[in-house]
Amino acid sequence: MKKTDLEKNKGLKIAHDMKHAASVRGGAAQAEKIDRREQRRLDQQAGLVPFACKLDGTLAARLQELAKDHAGGINGLMNEVVTKGLAD
Repeated sequence: MKKTDLEKNKGLKIAHDMKHAASVRGGAAQAEKIDRREQRRLDQQAGLVPFACKLDGTLAARLQELAKDHAGGINGLMNEVVTKGLAD
């Protein structure tokens, strides 16, 4: 092989190694993130059920604003609001 071919192959090998190393480092971060199926399974075990409804735009915006400051986010806020509403 010519010297240029050897250098080209060496460069390709380095590029491959760098790409592989980046995916390994990124894999640790990806392992922490739960995929949708796993999250759905965890939600089902916790007794959570998806519930969709249509709300007035101003009411939805108000709920989203309140959810920003709520510890449980929009899900926790909705759980609290609906529970209080049904208790009365």
